[in-house]
Amino acid sequence: MNPRLLRRPALVVLPLSAALAFSVVMGTADATPAHHGDPAGRVVSTSTLPDIPLAAFSNGLLPGSVADDRGVDLGGIGSDLYPAGKRGEYWTVTDRGPNGQIAVGKDKRRTFPVPGFDPAIVRIRAVGDRVQVLDSIPLTTASGAPVTGLPNQPGRDEAPYNYDASTPLTYNPNGLDTEGLVRDRDGSFWLVDEYGPSLVHVSAKGRVLARHVPEGLGLTGTDYPVVESLPSIFLQRKANRGFEGLALLPDGDLVLGLQSPLLNPDKVSGENSRTTRLLRFSPRKNRVTAEYAYRFDTVDVVEPGQTKTSELKLSALVALGGDRLLVQERTDKAARLYEVRLRRGSDILGSTWDTATAPTLEQLDDTAAAEVPVLDKRLVIDLNTVAGVPGKIEGVAVEGSSTVVLLNDNDFGMTDGPEAFDANGRLVDSGVDTTLVRVRLDRPVR
Repeated sequence: MNPRLLRRPALVVLPLSAALAFSVVMGTADATPAHHGDPAGRVVSTSTLPDIPLAAFSNGLLPGSVADDRGVDLGGIGSDLYPAGKRGEYWTVTDRGPNGQIAVGKDKRRTFPVPGFDPAIVRIRAVGDRVQVLDSIPLTTASGAPVTGLPNQPGRDEAPYNYDASTPLTYNPNGLDTEGLVRDRDGSFWLVDEYGPSLVHVSAKGRVLARHVPEGLGLTGTDYPVVESLPSIFLQRKANRGFEGLALLPDGDLVLGLQSPLLNPDKVSGENSRTTRLLRFSPRKNRVTAEYAYRFDTVDVVEPGQTKTSELKLSALVALGGDRLLVQERTDKAARLYEVRLRRGSDILGSTWDTATAPTLEQLDDTAAAEVPVLDKRLVIDLNTVAGVPGKIEGVAVEGSSTVVLLNDNDFGMTDGPEAFDANGRLVDSGVDTTLVRVRLDRPVR
């Protein structure tokens, strides 16, 4: 570890010119919108997932798990994308299942219209303009029961309700809000989850082998092993914004990406911050070995016209070789891909930046510190400039040296609000399809 990171620099205010120069040197932002000469690409193929009733899909894996899918089709498989070996085939993973929000008075209630849905690993193949489902693996506990996608802990996770937010549902400590996915050399899978947030090791058949959570989480009642092996500072994750990206490095280490800045030390700081975090985890050592600070561009750079910093999200990580990663920054409407290197001198694990001591990492801006240990980054492509790329891209993979494959999260065709279902409790589909696109870059990425 770099011993300088143990010393917290004093706050300083720099002149604007110096601040801009500082941000370039430290790699904290690429603050210029895309223009002529920036990295570019073009869509070379587009494939969509046909309608597959969710009850038929779920009951084919776990008979009797879904009694009524309320007209919802299989979707949400775009939470991540990982090559499955054969060209055009990929492993994907659903998130926790159909869910939305309905305002009741001053509260926003989280709805689960198909509470029996169980997150699944899904192998797909793009054939022409269609996405085929080749195989599906349900996620189960040690005893073979479905983990479900329901929240874990009262008071920490959002309270679950039925489709119209009129009836509370039961919490489930086994529940997983799965996002990132990789397949290890032994055939097992690693996933990340937003609830804990956690890193989950899963057998080739989908059984949870271990769930790694932050120290102090105190999650009890699970039907699988829970290990408090992650830094306790990650307990301050924003609700519904836990771990989102996951990459498998050539040396076998994993890199976990936090979707949004921690609420550290408070909600206001987290909502206004542009600094999120990556963790490096060694399966061989069974522990975290490094932590890195990643700084988003300003939100209007990622999505021109957007002004809410809290809309920034990190949704995908892809290993490019050596210590290089492809990182996706996005809002729900726009996305950009960057390359970073995991330098030893940028490790903040165990330093004062890994605490809630003020000023915290999340409170720093471009002019606030003389020695911010953020990762340098380089723009690979601004996907906003590529015609044919859908919104809410969460799955990213690299094919060959210069093609990126993108998969969106269509949220199971759901929207928020009471209008998401008709008077008979059937889904009013958003019309957004699960879409896989291949983008050919004008220069190699690896």
